[in-house]
Amino acid sequence: MSETKNKVKLFESQHVRTEWDEAAEKWWFSVVDIIAVLTEQTDYTRARKYWSVLKTRLKQEGSQLATNCSQLKLTAADGKKYLTDVADTEQILRLIQSIPSKKAEPFKLWLARVGNERIDESIDPELSIDHAIQGYRRLGYSENWINQRIKSIEVRKALTDEWDKSGVKQGNEYADLTDLMSQTWSGMSTRQYKQHKGLKKENLRDNMTNTELVLNMLAEVAATDISLVKNPQGFAASAEVAKEGAKTAKVAREQLEKSTGKPVVSPLNAKDLEQKALKGEKNKP
Repeated sequence: MSETKNKVKLFESQHVRTEWDEAAEKWWFSVVDIIAVLTEQTDYTRARKYWSVLKTRLKQEGSQLATNCSQLKLTAADGKKYLTDVADTEQILRLIQSIPSKKAEPFKLWLARVGNERIDESIDPELSIDHAIQGYRRLGYSENWINQRIKSIEVRKALTDEWDKSGVKQGNEYADLTDLMSQTWSGMSTRQYKQHKGLKKENLRDNMTNTELVLNMLAEVAATDISLVKNPQGFAASAEVAKEGAKTAKVAREQLEKSTGKPVVSPLNAKDLEQKALKGEKNKP
């Protein structure tokens, strides 16, 4: 687990110690720090006592939040490292719901809104596409990129439908096949690819260039078409198909790199691409 500076802010400018877990690709947050902010405590002794009482109550209620809490060595005010209870994003949101606090209200309202949106989307799946398009526009993506990204979602869905039909299990097996395809066509595992772009929790596809996105789609379309013909059964057979499909994109990548003399896999992420586009606009006569 790599040590990082406090890069995630949940509560305005108030200090919450965080740690990025490279292996699990998620943030851990100090539970006591979150409680100190929510209960407006400046004395961490009181915050720790509050957490001790709350943890006991949650255990009695059968909540997994207290039982599944992890511990990490985090730097305290005296500069020394101590084992500290930490929780991931999902657990912190559960914690916020358990504490009566004015500072927690914005999060509770946000959770309620998100929950309502997810229910609406399950009734009308078109809404999820509309929300995605609106979100990408707010983030400054071009219409051309957005159209390709939305198409890539459709392509991905067709591939995962084939995986489901073949008996591939969602979760680890999905991730393993995705990783295999990435390694085959790009020369990098998903994690290596994200590190190459300086990403952590961010979605890799949301940070691909148009060319990267198109080649990734080619790998998935090819794998889907091959699967429809070969009808693989089980993970191993599906992995062979996935690799064969990804080779199609690998050939295209190598040919393009030969023609341009430039690598296709770019270290640029979404923020870099946005800044590059803005510079281009400014330099126009």
